[in-house]
Amino acid sequence: EVAAVLCLLALAAALDFGYHHAEELEAYLREVHAAHPALTHLHSIGRSVEGRDLWVLVLGRFPTQHKIGIPEFKYVANMHGDETVGREILLHLIDYLVTSYGRDPNITKLLNNTRIHIMPTMNPDGFEATKVPHCYYSRGRYNKNGEDLNRNFPDAFENNNVTIQPETRAVMNWIKNETFVLSANLHGGALVASYTFDNGNSVTGSSKGYSRSPDDDVFIHLAKTYSFNHASMYKGTGCDSRQTFPDGITNGYSWYQLEGGMQDYNYVWGQCFEITLELSCCKYPPADQLEKFWTDNKVALVEYIKQVHLGVKGQVTDRNGNPIPNAIVEAQGRSHVCPYRTNAHGEYFLLLLPGKYVINATVPGFKSMLKTVEIPDNTANFNALKQDFSFSEVSSRTRPASCPKVPLYQELERSSAAVKPTLHLLVLMAVVILLFR
Repeated sequence: EVAAVLCLLALAAALDFGYHHAEELEAYLREVHAAHPALTHLHSIGRSVEGRDLWVLVLGRFPTQHKIGIPEFKYVANMHGDETVGREILLHLIDYLVTSYGRDPNITKLLNNTRIHIMPTMNPDGFEATKVPHCYYSRGRYNKNGEDLNRNFPDAFENNNVTIQPETRAVMNWIKNETFVLSANLHGGALVASYTFDNGNSVTGSSKGYSRSPDDDVFIHLAKTYSFNHASMYKGTGCDSRQTFPDGITNGYSWYQLEGGMQDYNYVWGQCFEITLELSCCKYPPADQLEKFWTDNKVALVEYIKQVHLGVKGQVTDRNGNPIPNAIVEAQGRSHVCPYRTNAHGEYFLLLLPGKYVINATVPGFKSMLKTVEIPDNTANFNALKQDFSFSEVSSRTRPASCPKVPLYQELERSSAAVKPTLHLLVLMAVVILLFR
Protein backbone atom coordinates (compact mmCIF):
# COMPACT_ATOMS: atom_id res chain seq x y z
CA GLU A 1 0.00 0.00 0.00
CA VAL A 2 2.83 2.43 0.93
CA ALA A 3 4.56 1.58 -2.35
CA ALA A 4 1.37 2.37 -4.24
CA VAL A 5 1.09 5.79 -2.52
CA LEU A 6 4.74 6.57 -3.25
CA CYS A 7 4.21 5.57 -6.86
CA LEU A 8 1.23 7.90 -7.10
CA LEU A 9 3.24 10.76 -5.57
CA ALA A 10 6.07 10.19 -8.05
CA LEU A 11 3.56 10.25 -10.91
CA ALA A 12 2.01 13.46 -9.61
CA ALA A 13 5.40 15.17 -9.31
CA ALA A 14 6.62 14.07 -12.76
CA LEU A 15 5.94 16.82 -15.27
CA ASP A 16 4.80 15.55 -18.65
CA PHE A 17 5.16 17.27 -22.01
CA GLY A 18 1.54 18.22 -22.48
CA TYR A 19 -0.66 21.25 -21.98
CA HIS A 20 -1.60 21.99 -18.38
CA HIS A 21 -4.90 23.74 -17.79
CA ALA A 22 -5.54 26.03 -14.81
CA GLU A 23 -6.19 23.34 -12.17
CA GLU A 24 -3.29 21.14 -13.30
CA LEU A 25 -0.95 24.14 -13.46
CA GLU A 26 -1.86 25.21 -9.92
CA ALA A 27 -1.56 21.63 -8.64
CA TYR A 28 1.90 21.30 -10.18
CA LEU A 29 3.13 24.59 -8.67
CA ARG A 30 1.78 23.55 -5.25
CA GLU A 31 3.54 20.17 -5.54
CA VAL A 32 6.86 21.83 -6.39
CA HIS A 33 6.53 24.19 -3.44
CA ALA A 34 5.60 21.32 -1.08
CA ALA A 35 8.59 19.29 -2.26
CA HIS A 36 11.03 22.25 -2.06
CA PRO A 37 9.70 24.59 0.66
CA ALA A 38 13.10 26.13 1.48
CA LEU A 39 13.90 26.90 -2.17
CA THR A 40 10.52 28.14 -3.41
CA HIS A 41 7.72 30.55 -2.54
CA LEU A 42 4.33 30.33 -4.26
CA HIS A 43 2.00 33.29 -4.30
CA SER A 44 -0.67 34.92 -6.43
CA ILE A 45 -0.07 38.53 -7.48
CA GLY A 46 -3.73 39.09 -8.37
CA ARG A 47 -6.65 37.64 -10.26
CA SER A 48 -7.82 37.58 -13.84
CA VAL A 49 -11.18 38.99 -14.95
CA GLU A 50 -12.76 35.57 -14.38
CA GLY A 51 -11.14 35.29 -10.96
CA ARG A 52 -8.26 32.91 -11.76
CA ASP A 53 -5.12 33.39 -9.70
CA LEU A 54 -2.05 34.87 -11.39
CA TRP A 55 0.46 32.46 -9.88
CA VAL A 56 4.14 33.27 -9.43
CA LEU A 57 6.66 30.73 -8.18
CA VAL A 58 9.76 32.38 -6.69
CA LEU A 59 12.98 30.35 -6.56
CA GLY A 60 16.21 31.08 -4.72
CA ARG A 61 18.10 30.67 -1.48
CA PHE A 62 15.87 33.38 0.04
CA PRO A 63 12.62 32.89 -1.86
CA THR A 64 10.22 34.75 0.43
CA GLN A 65 11.86 38.18 0.51
CA HIS A 66 14.38 40.48 -1.13
CA LYS A 67 17.91 40.25 0.26
CA ILE A 68 20.37 43.13 -0.13
CA GLY A 69 22.74 42.51 -3.05
CA ILE A 70 20.71 39.71 -4.61
CA PRO A 71 19.07 40.86 -7.87
CA GLU A 72 15.47 40.04 -8.81
CA PHE A 73 14.71 38.38 -12.15
CA LYS A 74 11.39 37.44 -13.78
CA TYR A 75 9.93 35.43 -16.64
CA VAL A 76 6.32 36.01 -17.72
CA ALA A 77 4.54 33.83 -20.30
CA ASN A 78 1.15 33.44 -21.95
CA MET A 79 0.06 37.12 -21.78
CA HIS A 80 -1.56 36.30 -25.11
CA GLY A 81 -3.67 33.33 -24.06
CA ASP A 82 -3.33 31.47 -27.37
CA GLU A 83 0.49 31.72 -27.40
CA THR A 84 1.17 28.63 -25.35
CA VAL A 85 4.75 27.39 -25.71
CA GLY A 86 6.17 29.77 -23.08
CA ARG A 87 3.56 28.66 -20.53
CA GLU A 88 4.75 25.05 -20.76
CA ILE A 89 8.50 25.60 -21.05
CA LEU A 90 8.44 27.76 -17.90
CA LEU A 91 6.95 24.78 -16.02
CA HIS A 92 9.83 22.67 -17.34
CA LEU A 93 12.31 25.39 -16.36
CA ILE A 94 10.93 25.26 -12.80
CA ASP A 95 11.31 21.47 -12.81
CA TYR A 96 14.88 21.74 -14.13
CA LEU A 97 15.92 24.37 -11.54
CA VAL A 98 14.57 22.56 -8.47
CA THR A 99 15.87 19.14 -9.51
CA SER A 100 19.33 20.53 -10.41
CA TYR A 101 19.78 22.53 -7.19
CA GLY A 102 22.48 20.94 -5.05
CA ARG A 103 23.51 18.66 -7.93
CA ASP A 104 24.56 21.03 -10.70
CA PRO A 105 27.11 23.59 -9.39
CA ASN A 106 26.05 26.23 -11.96
CA ILE A 107 22.34 26.04 -11.15
CA THR A 108 23.13 25.92 -7.42
CA LYS A 109 25.22 29.10 -7.71
CA LEU A 110 22.55 30.76 -9.84
CA LEU A 111 19.82 30.09 -7.27
CA ASN A 112 22.05 31.05 -4.35
CA ASN A 113 22.77 34.45 -5.91
CA THR A 114 19.55 35.31 -7.77
CA ARG A 115 15.89 35.54 -6.83
CA ILE A 116 13.96 34.17 -9.82
CA HIS A 117 10.23 34.85 -10.28
CA ILE A 118 8.34 32.71 -12.78
CA MET A 119 4.79 33.48 -13.94
CA PRO A 120 3.70 30.72 -16.35
CA THR A 121 0.52 32.54 -17.37
CA MET A 122 -0.48 36.20 -17.25
CA ASN A 123 -3.70 35.50 -19.17
CA PRO A 124 -5.21 32.27 -17.79
CA ASP A 125 -8.69 33.21 -19.04
CA GLY A 126 -7.47 33.54 -22.63
CA PHE A 127 -5.75 30.16 -22.45
CA GLU A 128 -8.90 28.45 -21.16
CA ALA A 129 -11.00 30.22 -23.81
CA THR A 130 -8.85 28.81 -26.64
CA LYS A 131 -10.89 25.67 -27.35
CA VAL A 132 -9.44 24.92 -30.78
CA PRO A 133 -5.63 25.28 -30.93
CA HIS A 134 -4.58 27.35 -33.94
CA CYS A 135 -1.21 28.39 -35.33
CA TYR A 136 -2.16 31.93 -36.27
CA TYR A 137 -5.07 33.42 -34.41
CA SER A 138 -7.79 32.81 -31.86
CA ARG A 139 -9.84 35.07 -29.62
CA GLY A 140 -7.96 33.55 -26.70
CA ARG A 141 -5.21 36.06 -27.46
CA TYR A 142 -7.22 38.63 -25.47
CA ASN A 143 -8.34 38.62 -21.86
CA LYS A 144 -11.98 38.02 -20.88
CA ASN A 145 -12.78 41.69 -21.56
CA GLY A 146 -11.45 41.40 -25.11
CA GLU A 147 -8.34 43.49 -24.35
CA ASP A 148 -4.83 42.80 -25.65
CA LEU A 149 -2.70 42.85 -22.49
CA ASN A 150 0.41 43.77 -24.49
CA ARG A 151 -1.27 47.03 -25.59
CA ASN A 152 -2.64 47.78 -22.13
CA PHE A 153 0.23 49.44 -20.22
CA PRO A 154 0.93 53.18 -19.86
CA ASP A 155 3.05 54.33 -22.80
CA ALA A 156 6.08 56.61 -22.59
CA PHE A 157 5.41 58.17 -26.01
CA GLU A 158 1.68 58.77 -26.33
CA ASN A 159 -1.46 58.73 -24.21
CA ASN A 160 -2.62 55.13 -24.19
CA ASN A 161 -6.38 55.58 -23.84
CA VAL A 162 -7.24 52.10 -22.61
CA THR A 163 -8.85 50.78 -19.44
CA ILE A 164 -6.12 49.11 -17.41
CA GLN A 165 -7.13 45.45 -16.99
CA PRO A 166 -6.91 43.48 -13.72
CA GLU A 167 -4.08 41.34 -15.11
CA THR A 168 -2.13 44.44 -16.19
CA ARG A 169 -2.74 46.22 -12.88
CA ALA A 170 -1.49 43.15 -10.99
CA VAL A 171 1.75 43.12 -13.01
CA MET A 172 2.22 46.89 -12.58
CA ASN A 173 1.87 46.53 -8.79
CA TRP A 174 4.23 43.54 -8.81
CA ILE A 175 6.86 45.58 -10.67
CA LYS A 176 6.38 48.44 -8.19
CA ASN A 177 6.78 46.17 -5.15
CA GLU A 178 9.91 44.31 -6.27
CA THR A 179 13.31 45.55 -7.43
CA PHE A 180 13.29 43.73 -10.76
CA VAL A 181 16.52 44.17 -12.73
CA LEU A 182 16.00 41.89 -15.73
CA SER A 183 13.02 40.18 -17.31
CA ALA A 184 11.67 38.52 -20.44
CA ASN A 185 8.16 37.89 -21.61
CA LEU A 186 7.49 34.81 -23.72
CA HIS A 187 5.29 34.90 -26.83
CA GLY A 188 4.64 32.88 -29.98
CA GLY A 189 4.00 33.52 -33.67
CA ALA A 190 7.60 34.24 -34.69
CA LEU A 191 11.15 33.19 -33.80
CA VAL A 192 13.07 36.25 -32.63
CA ALA A 193 14.26 38.18 -29.54
CA SER A 194 12.77 41.68 -29.68
CA TYR A 195 13.95 44.60 -27.54
CA THR A 196 13.02 48.14 -26.44
CA PHE A 197 11.71 50.47 -27.67
CA ASP A 198 8.47 49.17 -29.18
CA ASN A 199 7.20 52.71 -29.63
CA GLY A 200 9.09 55.90 -30.41
CA ASN A 201 9.32 59.39 -31.82
CA SER A 202 11.96 61.67 -33.34
CA VAL A 203 13.84 61.85 -30.02
CA THR A 204 14.52 58.10 -30.03
CA GLY A 205 15.26 58.13 -33.76
CA SER A 206 12.14 56.26 -34.83
CA SER A 207 11.85 58.46 -37.94
CA LYS A 208 14.76 56.32 -39.18
CA GLY A 209 12.85 53.12 -38.46
CA TYR A 210 14.65 52.24 -35.23
CA SER A 211 13.69 53.41 -31.74
CA ARG A 212 16.87 53.55 -29.67
CA SER A 213 16.94 53.47 -25.88
CA PRO A 214 19.87 54.90 -23.86
CA ASP A 215 20.90 51.28 -23.17
CA ASP A 216 20.67 50.02 -26.75
CA ASP A 217 24.03 48.22 -26.50
CA VAL A 218 22.89 46.28 -23.43
CA PHE A 219 19.58 45.34 -25.07
CA ILE A 220 21.36 44.05 -28.18
CA HIS A 221 23.63 41.97 -25.94
CA LEU A 222 20.63 40.58 -24.00
CA ALA A 223 18.72 39.67 -27.16
CA LYS A 224 21.81 38.01 -28.66
CA THR A 225 22.48 36.12 -25.43
CA TYR A 226 19.12 34.44 -25.89
CA SER A 227 19.23 33.95 -29.66
CA PHE A 228 22.79 32.55 -29.72
CA ASN A 229 22.06 30.10 -26.90
CA HIS A 230 18.86 28.94 -28.62
CA ALA A 231 19.00 25.92 -30.94
CA SER A 232 18.14 27.95 -34.06
CA MET A 233 16.92 31.50 -33.30
CA TYR A 234 20.38 32.98 -34.06
CA LYS A 235 20.09 31.80 -37.69
CA GLY A 236 17.56 34.59 -38.21
CA THR A 237 15.48 32.76 -40.79
CA GLY A 238 12.21 33.71 -39.09
CA CYS A 239 9.04 31.82 -39.95
CA ASP A 240 8.78 32.49 -43.66
CA SER A 241 10.97 33.76 -46.47
CA ARG A 242 9.53 37.29 -46.28
CA GLN A 243 10.74 37.95 -42.75
CA THR A 244 14.37 37.57 -41.73
CA PHE A 245 16.00 38.76 -38.52
CA PRO A 246 19.82 39.02 -38.64
CA ASP A 247 21.23 37.16 -35.60
CA GLY A 248 17.65 36.34 -34.56
CA ILE A 249 17.07 39.73 -32.92
CA THR A 250 15.16 42.92 -33.69
CA ASN A 251 14.46 46.35 -32.28
CA GLY A 252 10.75 46.26 -31.44
CA TYR A 253 9.89 49.42 -33.37
CA SER A 254 11.86 48.24 -36.42
CA TRP A 255 9.66 45.16 -36.56
CA TYR A 256 6.35 46.95 -35.96
CA GLN A 257 5.25 49.89 -33.83
CA LEU A 258 3.44 48.98 -30.64
CA GLU A 259 1.72 51.23 -28.10
CA GLY A 260 1.23 50.24 -24.46
CA GLY A 261 3.63 47.29 -24.52
CA MET A 262 4.93 45.59 -21.39
CA GLN A 263 8.65 45.70 -22.20
CA ASP A 264 8.75 49.49 -22.62
CA TYR A 265 6.77 49.92 -19.39
CA ASN A 266 9.26 47.72 -17.49
CA TYR A 267 12.21 49.72 -18.78
CA VAL A 268 10.83 53.25 -18.35
CA TRP A 269 8.82 52.94 -15.14
CA GLY A 270 10.02 49.68 -13.60
CA GLN A 271 13.80 50.19 -13.94
CA CYS A 272 13.81 46.66 -15.34
CA PHE A 273 15.33 45.62 -18.67
CA GLU A 274 12.82 43.36 -20.43
CA ILE A 275 12.92 41.73 -23.84
CA THR A 276 10.16 39.91 -25.73
CA LEU A 277 10.92 36.36 -26.80
CA GLU A 278 8.96 34.96 -29.73
CA LEU A 279 9.54 31.23 -29.41
CA SER A 280 7.42 29.43 -31.99
CA CYS A 281 6.14 30.06 -35.49
CA CYS A 282 2.93 28.27 -34.54
CA LYS A 283 1.19 29.98 -31.61
CA TYR A 284 -0.48 26.85 -30.21
CA PRO A 285 1.47 23.87 -31.57
CA PRO A 286 0.54 20.20 -31.01
CA ALA A 287 1.56 18.88 -27.58
CA ASP A 288 3.94 16.34 -29.12
CA GLN A 289 6.22 19.24 -30.14
CA LEU A 290 6.61 20.64 -26.61
CA GLU A 291 9.59 18.48 -25.66
CA LYS A 292 11.51 19.81 -28.70
CA PHE A 293 10.64 23.39 -27.73
CA TRP A 294 11.98 22.74 -24.23
CA THR A 295 15.29 21.32 -25.48
CA ASP A 296 15.64 24.19 -27.99
CA ASN A 297 15.21 26.82 -25.26
CA LYS A 298 16.67 25.21 -22.13
CA VAL A 299 20.23 26.60 -22.36
CA ALA A 300 19.05 30.04 -23.51
CA LEU A 301 16.59 30.38 -20.62
CA VAL A 302 19.37 29.78 -18.07
CA GLU A 303 22.05 31.87 -19.82
CA TYR A 304 19.64 34.79 -20.05
CA ILE A 305 18.95 34.71 -16.30
CA LYS A 306 22.70 34.96 -15.65
CA GLN A 307 22.75 38.38 -17.36
CA VAL A 308 21.04 39.87 -14.30
CA HIS A 309 24.60 39.90 -12.86
CA LEU A 310 25.96 42.22 -15.56
CA GLY A 311 27.19 45.67 -14.63
CA VAL A 312 27.31 47.35 -11.25
CA LYS A 313 25.29 47.36 -8.04
CA GLY A 314 25.60 48.88 -4.60
CA GLN A 315 24.04 50.91 -1.82
CA VAL A 316 23.70 54.62 -1.17
CA THR A 317 23.91 55.44 2.54
CA ASP A 318 24.42 58.35 4.92
CA ARG A 319 27.49 58.64 7.16
CA ASN A 320 25.83 56.39 9.77
CA GLY A 321 25.29 53.67 7.21
CA ASN A 322 21.55 54.26 6.96
CA PRO A 323 20.17 53.56 3.48
CA ILE A 324 19.03 56.49 1.34
CA PRO A 325 16.02 55.54 -0.75
CA ASN A 326 15.12 57.47 -3.93
CA ALA A 327 18.68 58.59 -4.63
CA ILE A 328 19.24 58.76 -8.39
CA VAL A 329 22.06 56.48 -9.56
CA GLU A 330 22.87 56.31 -13.27
CA ALA A 331 25.85 55.92 -15.56
CA GLN A 332 26.94 59.19 -17.16
CA GLY A 333 25.82 59.43 -20.77
CA ARG A 334 22.83 57.15 -20.27
CA SER A 335 20.39 59.00 -18.06
CA HIS A 336 16.89 57.57 -18.18
CA VAL A 337 13.92 59.78 -18.94
CA CYS A 338 12.41 58.52 -15.68
CA PRO A 339 15.50 58.60 -13.38
CA TYR A 340 16.63 55.25 -11.97
CA ARG A 341 16.42 55.48 -8.19
CA THR A 342 17.50 53.44 -5.18
CA ASN A 343 14.98 51.18 -3.47
CA ALA A 344 13.94 51.21 0.22
CA HIS A 345 17.30 49.61 1.13
CA GLY A 346 19.22 52.33 -0.73
CA GLU A 347 20.15 49.78 -3.39
CA TYR A 348 20.71 50.27 -7.08
CA PHE A 349 21.38 47.80 -9.91
CA LEU A 350 22.62 49.02 -13.31
CA LEU A 351 22.99 46.60 -16.22
CA LEU A 352 26.09 47.66 -18.17
CA LEU A 353 28.42 45.84 -20.55
CA PRO A 354 32.07 45.42 -19.47
CA GLY A 355 34.01 48.70 -19.76
CA LYS A 356 34.83 51.98 -18.03
CA TYR A 357 31.96 54.14 -16.74
CA VAL A 358 31.36 57.12 -14.49
CA ILE A 359 28.54 56.37 -12.05
CA ASN A 360 26.65 59.43 -10.81
CA ALA A 361 24.79 59.25 -7.49
CA THR A 362 22.52 62.20 -6.73
CA VAL A 363 20.59 62.93 -3.56
CA PRO A 364 18.25 65.87 -4.29
CA GLY A 365 19.57 68.99 -2.56
CA PHE A 366 23.17 67.73 -2.33
CA LYS A 367 26.16 67.69 -4.61
CA SER A 368 26.32 64.66 -6.90
CA MET A 369 28.94 62.03 -6.20
CA LEU A 370 30.86 60.63 -9.18
CA LYS A 371 32.83 57.38 -9.18
CA THR A 372 34.73 55.89 -12.09
CA VAL A 373 34.41 52.12 -12.33
CA GLU A 374 35.95 49.48 -14.57
CA ILE A 375 33.26 46.85 -15.03
CA PRO A 376 34.40 43.29 -15.75
CA ASP A 377 32.12 40.52 -17.04
CA ASN A 378 31.00 39.03 -13.75
CA THR A 379 28.08 36.98 -15.03
CA ALA A 380 30.04 33.73 -14.61
CA ASN A 381 30.62 34.63 -10.94
CA PHE A 382 26.93 35.50 -10.43
CA ASN A 383 27.92 38.77 -8.79
CA ALA A 384 27.95 42.22 -10.41
CA LEU A 385 30.67 44.72 -9.50
CA LYS A 386 29.92 46.39 -6.16
CA GLN A 387 30.21 50.17 -5.79
CA ASP A 388 28.70 51.89 -2.77
CA PHE A 389 28.16 55.62 -2.17
CA SER A 390 28.18 57.31 1.23
CA PHE A 391 26.88 60.87 1.68
CA SER A 392 28.28 62.68 4.73
CA GLU A 393 25.09 64.54 5.51
CA VAL A 394 21.63 64.14 4.13
CA SER A 395 18.56 66.16 4.94
CA SER A 396 15.56 64.25 6.19
CA ARG A 397 13.51 66.63 4.04
CA THR A 398 14.78 64.96 0.85
CA ARG A 399 11.85 64.59 -1.50
CA PRO A 400 11.88 61.72 -3.98
CA ALA A 401 11.96 62.71 -7.64
CA SER A 402 8.52 62.02 -8.99
CA CYS A 403 7.98 60.18 -12.23
CA PRO A 404 4.53 60.91 -13.60
CA LYS A 405 2.65 58.30 -15.64
CA VAL A 406 2.37 60.67 -18.59
CA PRO A 407 4.00 60.15 -21.99
CA LEU A 408 7.46 61.31 -20.95
CA TYR A 409 8.95 61.33 -24.42
CA GLN A 410 6.22 63.71 -25.66
CA GLU A 411 7.83 66.47 -23.60
CA LEU A 412 11.24 65.69 -25.05
CA GLU A 413 9.90 65.73 -28.59
CA ARG A 414 8.35 69.18 -28.09
CA SER A 415 11.68 70.49 -26.78
CA SER A 416 13.63 68.90 -29.62
CA ALA A 417 11.32 70.43 -32.22
CA ALA A 418 11.95 73.86 -30.67
CA VAL A 419 15.69 73.82 -30.06
CA LYS A 420 17.04 70.56 -31.51
CA PRO A 421 19.46 69.78 -28.65
CA THR A 422 20.99 66.34 -28.29
CA LEU A 423 19.10 63.46 -26.71
CA HIS A 424 21.53 63.41 -23.79
CA LEU A 425 20.89 67.06 -22.91
CA LEU A 426 17.16 66.51 -23.24
CA VAL A 427 17.19 63.59 -20.87
CA LEU A 428 19.24 65.59 -18.36
CA MET A 429 16.73 68.45 -18.66
CA ALA A 430 13.90 65.99 -18.02
CA VAL A 431 15.68 64.70 -14.91
CA VAL A 432 16.11 68.23 -13.58
CA ILE A 433 12.44 69.05 -14.26
CA LEU A 434 11.37 65.90 -12.43
CA LEU A 435 13.62 66.70 -9.48
CA PHE A 436 12.12 70.12 -8.87
CA ARG A 437 8.47 69.35 -9.50
